[in-house]
Amino acid sequence: MRAIIALEDGTIFRGNSFGAEGETSGEVVFNTSMMGYQEILTDPSYKGQLVTMTYPLIGNYGVNRKDFESRKLFVEGFIVKEYSKTASNWRSEKTLDELLKKYNIIGIESIDTRALTRHIRLAGAMKAVISTKTVNTKSLIEKAKYSPGLVGRDLVKDVTSKKIYEYPPSPLPLPQGERTKERGFNVIVMDFGVKYNILKCLSKLGCKITVVPAKTSADEILSMRPDGILLSNGPGDPAGVPYAVETVRKLLHRLPMFGICLGQQILGLALGGKTYKLKFGHHGGNHPVKDLKTNKVEITVQNHGFCVDIDSLNKEDIEITHINLNDRTLEGLRHKKLPVFSVQFHPEASPGPHDSLHLFENFIGMIRKSSS
Repeated sequence: MRAIIALEDGTIFRGNSFGAEGETSGEVVFNTSMMGYQEILTDPSYKGQLVTMTYPLIGNYGVNRKDFESRKLFVEGFIVKEYSKTASNWRSEKTLDELLKKYNIIGIESIDTRALTRHIRLAGAMKAVISTKTVNTKSLIEKAKYSPGLVGRDLVKDVTSKKIYEYPPSPLPLPQGERTKERGFNVIVMDFGVKYNILKCLSKLGCKITVVPAKTSADEILSMRPDGILLSNGPGDPAGVPYAVETVRKLLHRLPMFGICLGQQILGLALGGKTYKLKFGHHGGNHPVKDLKTNKVEITVQNHGFCVDIDSLNKEDIEITHINLNDRTLEGLRHKKLPVFSVQFHPEASPGPHDSLHLFENFIGMIRKSSS
């Protein structure tokens, strides 16, 4: 079946559909990862977005339940150059087409993804509509223009857990080292759209993990007597979740804290900083980030469209720890007086390189130091 992508600026791309049929809208972004499409599809941070894969062949190794990063697919639509109709991997349980149909996600292939990516890089990420229902491009462009964007919108409420739950511990070690001898640190994960691999990384370090919905109050969190708090990744604009910013502000002076992706942006706002929307965001598994303390460069996994403004932070209290080498944007910060730090990238990877897994050990070390 034929399908159309209509961008809000009037640009049209025509292709063939796979997965579900119908019509969907969102902000078009591009992801530069060469693998891991299933983890990308199930990453809650992609809520509200139409994801374009720059790698040309997608679907060739199928999908399986073990590689899910959340309870379901959260992307609004999926755009590829070529969809592989057959899967040749022993772990495969379904084809990508079957997975998209199951979760009612529209896919479109035979698109010149190079041209679409170049257009977004030059013009910036923009709203769009994918449709298999009509060839009336004028109406689709109008729908794209008036579809909800990301700025100021609370998408966290659509992806966060509905209730408090405990994540079970794992006996497996982290790939790059042994577990800490100390076990049982009680870590509260504020779920803004947490990926399962973040929970697995904490579990492999022996933590007792309790995941709480995004609107859980500071008093309720403190009543659980945590040793530390992790602020998870999540979708959209941090300015759209002022309730989370206020909760984090109340907890700042009480407990060690580690923020990841949206967690860093919420922490930045709680510390008095400002955030802004990037032109086309950072999405993919090959972004170079420099650690300003060690001068080492780590290749990182990224997925965000907003960023903390470096100049808005109080440098007397806040130290910049990491910088993006592509555009010099903020990738990490640390409080000079409080046991609080965060990064904009994804140290848990999945998919992507494991260069930054040590940050979870750093978090446990901070908790241990604060507890002694």
